[in-house]
Amino acid sequence: MERTIFSAEHDAFRALARDFLQQHVVPHHDAWEREGIAPREALALAGRSGLVGFNIPEEYGGGGVPDDFRFNAVVAEEMARAAVHAPGLTLNNDIIAPYLRDLANDEQRARWLKPFASGELLVAIAMTEPGAGSDLAGISTAAKKVDGGWRLSGSKTFISGGIGADCVIVVARSSAEGGHRGLSLFVVESGTTGFTRGRRLEKLGLKAQDTGELFFDNAFVPDCNVLGEVGRGFSYLMQNLPTERLSMAVNGVAVADTVFGETLEYCRDRRAFGHPIGSFQYNRFALAEMKTEIDIVQTYIDRCIVELGEGSLTAIDAAKAKWWATEMQKRIVDRCLQLHGGYGYMTEYPVAKAYVDARAQTIYGGTTEIMKEIIGRDLGL
Repeated sequence: MERTIFSAEHDAFRALARDFLQQHVVPHHDAWEREGIAPREALALAGRSGLVGFNIPEEYGGGGVPDDFRFNAVVAEEMARAAVHAPGLTLNNDIIAPYLRDLANDEQRARWLKPFASGELLVAIAMTEPGAGSDLAGISTAAKKVDGGWRLSGSKTFISGGIGADCVIVVARSSAEGGHRGLSLFVVESGTTGFTRGRRLEKLGLKAQDTGELFFDNAFVPDCNVLGEVGRGFSYLMQNLPTERLSMAVNGVAVADTVFGETLEYCRDRRAFGHPIGSFQYNRFALAEMKTEIDIVQTYIDRCIVELGEGSLTAIDAAKAKWWATEMQKRIVDRCLQLHGGYGYMTEYPVAKAYVDARAQTIYGGTTEIMKEIIGRDLGL
């Protein structure tokens, strides 16, 4: 089915992203996966190419592109089609940029936005804790007000980009109020006394994206590093999480479509009992089912992208997109691996890598179960 949401400007940006990834990322990605981290120079190169910070105002060194998520979707789709996940272009553009752009005051923008837009300032966001995964209300990292700033104590885990980050946006409890109340955002800079990094976590997939543990032992954060208003952290998270979840949905359907295309070609070429394996009715029906589901989900995702641009995308619809697209990604990649037979289990085939990389999609950004809970509550249940 033909997609109609992109303009000629988006198509030109897609060509830029595709060329950049093929020239500067694909040849090195296997090495980055073995090392467990992408070099920071890779993000800076992406910044110089216009693929980081395009949604940051020009006065701060960004691309000055209006808040048009179609550009974000182009980057996510091209990374999926190139079978790469590093450097963290979607992490920076889809997740980090809105916090810095929309919540930073003038002084903070002068400090952070220009190096961020150039890809030279690596930023992570730390929500998840060992005892509070998708439950943001359960965050226990504490921020105590002191003269001139705050003292942070607690720990975070599963933090994407946390090992190499120059600064981390930390979600912490700034008052004794429980639940959703009393959360604030603090920017903790590298070298802060009391801020240490733990292990670079060994993951099943997505190995080129570093993921780490962070610890805060009475770490001092000056008042000038409070992001937004004290006590409004939860509302800021709720404002940005739909965009993050839509980003994952975009990636999910793009990966599914890419792996499907590779599998279709394999089924045309691979022969068994004297015939292409795709000609057998069971396999032909399986391919037909997968293509149908991909097209249907893509149509819904495209509608979500348009509604996000119009300011009408709800957290409920984003939750629907996130859980369905990522669960579909898992199903389709699994079925495609099966159609590859023994070759699908070999890591030299892209479907094998896609299989392990897909597994995190239904966990981070809010598990499938949490997405269903959000939707169910909206139904009045």
